[in-house]
Amino acid sequence: MKTDLFINNEWRPATSGKRFPVVNPATEEVLGEVAAGDAADVGNAVRAAKACFESSAWRELSARKRGRLLFKTADLLEARLEEFARLESAQNGKTLFEAKIELTMTVNTIRYYAGWADKIVGDTLPVDGPFLTYTLREPIGVVGAIVPWNFPLNIASWKFAPALAAGCTVILKPASETPLTALLFAELALEAGLPPGAFNVVSGGGSTAGAALVRHPDVDKISFTGSTEVGRQIMKMAADTNKRVTLELGGKSPNVIFADADLKAAVRGAQTGIFYGKGEVCAAGSRLLVERSVHQQVIEQLAEGAKKLTPGDPLDKNTRLGALVSKKQQETVLSYIKKGVDEGAQIVAGGKAVKPNGKGYFVEATVFDGVQPEMTIAREEIFGPVLAVLTFDDYEHAVKLANQTIYGLAAGIWTKDIQKAHRAAKAIRAGTVWINSYNFYDSGAPFGGFKASGFGRDLGREALDGYLDTKTVWVQL
Repeated sequence: MKTDLFINNEWRPATSGKRFPVVNPATEEVLGEVAAGDAADVGNAVRAAKACFESSAWRELSARKRGRLLFKTADLLEARLEEFARLESAQNGKTLFEAKIELTMTVNTIRYYAGWADKIVGDTLPVDGPFLTYTLREPIGVVGAIVPWNFPLNIASWKFAPALAAGCTVILKPASETPLTALLFAELALEAGLPPGAFNVVSGGGSTAGAALVRHPDVDKISFTGSTEVGRQIMKMAADTNKRVTLELGGKSPNVIFADADLKAAVRGAQTGIFYGKGEVCAAGSRLLVERSVHQQVIEQLAEGAKKLTPGDPLDKNTRLGALVSKKQQETVLSYIKKGVDEGAQIVAGGKAVKPNGKGYFVEATVFDGVQPEMTIAREEIFGPVLAVLTFDDYEHAVKLANQTIYGLAAGIWTKDIQKAHRAAKAIRAGTVWINSYNFYDSGAPFGGFKASGFGRDLGREALDGYLDTKTVWVQL
C-alpha cells in the first residue's frame, strides 16, 4: 500500500523527507513507515483543497453526482472490507471481530451521506413587503478533519462523508498511531473518481500537521475528535482565524443500574460498555452506578465476567479483548489502576498488564469496587478497560452522581420502570442516553457531547449543519 501523503490525487513524500513508524501494539512489530507531514505539506493540501472547492469541476458537479461518487467509494470499501478490517486491527490492536463491525458502519455512514447529497434544501420565508425571500444552504469550504486512533477510519467517515456530501473539500489528518487505513482509503477515493483536491490525507503529528491545519487561514472548518485538553487548545488556535469548530471530546460516562433492572442484561451491558474496544472509547461506560440493594450481586457477576475476558491475539476470531494502542497508553492505564488502589478502591478483577504471546501492550479487564466520587478513577478519563463501581441509595442520588462530572458525552440507564427511565434520560446531562442498552450507534442518529465533552454533532442529519452556511436571498417583486 501507499504510505506517502495523498494531496491533489497524487502520492507525495513529506517535504522534509521525514517518515515515522507505525507499530502493531499486539506484536510490537513495525508495520511500515509513513510520511511525516508538517506545515509545508498542510499548506500544499490546503491549496489543493481550496482550488478544488473553487473549481468548476467541483462547484458545478451536481449534488446527485457527488452522491454517486460517495456511493462508489462505499461500494469499493465494502468489496475490500476484510482487508481494511485486518489493517485496522493490526495498527490499533482491536480485535478483528470489532474491526469488522466498525468497517461495516463506515460503509453505512458513507452511504447514508451519499443519500443526503441531493436532499439539502433551503426555505422560502414569509417576510413583510413585496419580496420573494428564500435561503440557500451552501458548503462552508475547506474542512480539516482531525481524528483519533481508537476508531480510525470509522470516525474519519463521520466527518469526511457529510463534508463531501455538503460540497466541501476535505483534508484528513489521521492519528499518528493509526494512519494506515486513512491512506488506504485514499486509494479508493482516487479509484472512485473524486476530483483532485476534493479529498486529501496528510499523516503526521498533532503538534505539527494537526496544529498547522487548525491555524491555516484558508481552512474554514475544523472537525476534531479527541481529548478535552487538545480540544481546548484547538479552540484557542482556531479563534485567530474565526474558524468554525466541531469538537467531540472526552467522557466519563455513567451507566446506571437500578434495583428493578434485569440484572443479567444490565451486567452484560455494563461489560460491553467498558470492555468493548478495550475501553478506548470516548463514550465508554466507565462509571457504573449501582443501587445499593443489588450492589453485591452486580459486583459478583461483573468480576466473574471480567475474569473470563482474556486478552489475546486480536486476529483470533474468539478474542474479545485486544491490545491497547501503544506502550504509552498501556502505561497511562496502569498508572490509573495504581492510583485507584492507592486512593482506597478495591480491585475485584484484573488490574495487571499481560503478554499473551510474550509481546504486546495488553491490560486485563479490570473492575474496581468501593469507588468514591472524589477518587481520580471516578473523575478522570482513563481510556482503557477499567471500570469504577459506585453505589447509590435512590433515584435522586443516582442522578446526582451521574451528573457529578465535568463531562457529558453519554449515559446508560437500566430499569424496568419506563417512567423512571424517561425521567432519568431527561435529567442526566449527556448527548446520548441508552435505556436498557449501551454502545449502540447508527449513521442516522446524531452523536456528540455536553459540557467538557464538546459541542456540535457527528452523524445524523444534524452533522450536515456543521458543513453548511445559510445564505438569505431577497428578491423585489
